[in-house]
Amino acid sequence: MWLAVYLAVVVLLALCAFLEVSARRLVPPPPSSAAVANPAFRKFQTLFLRAYLLALWADWLQGPYLYKLYRHYSFLESQIAILYVCGLAACILFAPFAGWLPQALGRRRTCLLFCVTYSACCLTKLSRDYFVLIVGRVLGGLSTSLLSTTFEAWYVHRHADVHDFPKEWIPSTFAKVATWNHALAVGAGLVANLLAEWLHLGPVAPFVLAVPCLGACGWVVLTDWGKEESEGAPGGDKHRLLLGPSAHAVRASAGARFWRSCQEGLRCLLSDRRVLLLGGVQALFESVLYIFVFLWTPVLDPHDAPLGIVFSCLMAASMAGSLLYHLATSSRYHLQPSHLLCLAVLMAFFSFFMLTFSTAPGQARPFESLIAFLLLELACGLYFPAVSFLQARVIPEEKRAGVLAWFRLPLHLLACVWLLALHGEVSGTGGGEGGSGTRHMFGGCAVMMMAALLAMVSLFTLGKNDTELRLEGTRDDGE
Repeated sequence: MWLAVYLAVVVLLALCAFLEVSARRLVPPPPSSAAVANPAFRKFQTLFLRAYLLALWADWLQGPYLYKLYRHYSFLESQIAILYVCGLAACILFAPFAGWLPQALGRRRTCLLFCVTYSACCLTKLSRDYFVLIVGRVLGGLSTSLLSTTFEAWYVHRHADVHDFPKEWIPSTFAKVATWNHALAVGAGLVANLLAEWLHLGPVAPFVLAVPCLGACGWVVLTDWGKEESEGAPGGDKHRLLLGPSAHAVRASAGARFWRSCQEGLRCLLSDRRVLLLGGVQALFESVLYIFVFLWTPVLDPHDAPLGIVFSCLMAASMAGSLLYHLATSSRYHLQPSHLLCLAVLMAFFSFFMLTFSTAPGQARPFESLIAFLLLELACGLYFPAVSFLQARVIPEEKRAGVLAWFRLPLHLLACVWLLALHGEVSGTGGGEGGSGTRHMFGGCAVMMMAALLAMVSLFTLGKNDTELRLEGTRDDGE
């Protein structure tokens, strides 16, 4: 098994290199080339990336060996499932506050709060106490919610409101983030494998390494970002220094804006069928990804697969999917994001369909399971840029935060329900060894992907002649 995994990571990295070269030839550079020549913007961009990439690196380091660590502490699958559910439930509870905290506490302070809470989450992994590990999962849910919103909120605010850079330059920064994010994920798997298996430091080692990375991120936010804010445009963040009733007024105003955004998002969700269908696709697709995150380790670990290298393979497959998306939507191939989203959902369905057979009790086929997992990650690489494009076209910008908050609610609830079902079924069947519980879970995920595919077909039919859902400057050969 280990030979197949090492061969797979080499092949996938070579494929990514080939696709990257091809994409650079076919996809024209973004129209924000003036940003590259602006020294003030480049300095500001580097300042942001220095902290944000450290945060992402610390987050990815914890991916390969979380389940393995809990098994190393001799917990049952049922107990591990509850730990995962606690993390997802924390995401549900803290998601509204993740959008409110930067407005009430301040964006930079919220980034510092992320560094503190995520460091505490990592340190709880040193304990074998079940209650301490539950607390760690709750802190992890809060930290994940903050990571997905706070850093970007700080950047967008400073970019547009303080430095007054053109908004057209913002995508150039987040394009760099996306490129580095994939590379960091692949590298995190390799480093985690080096620490945990090659150096025999155990599955807790990647979590320990994440703590100084988060400390370095916090230091950059505290010093460099603080200096940047003090040198920013006058009046940029002075309201955060207010004391007494004025500070309370700012917090109350932030809370009122957030709840108003949620109400407007719900009205948008119920009044536009395109938004409802797209939300259904997103909730179904991304909820099964949480199930996949739980299940891939117990499926492959009993066969002595190097988990860190497997994680790098999965991330490389996702990178390949993202590069394929950029190639497919180029002026040479003219494919539309809605077509690629349909393809991604279909690939995910086929992947889970394969897994219902490769994890049959007593007949586990780890090589087929690995191929199915790689296919699923390839689908993810296609899915995320496609769904982001459609969200930008279907959901009004001023209502997007509220609508996405409502999307995340059923997403996490579905994942929690399925993990609780796993808790009840796998514990008595040896699900990690190909038990019927694992197989039933993959079968349920396949059914959910079929529902997502039907919703995607409905959206595609509804918006067939809708120019908002199509890339500008491309043609649809099917018409």
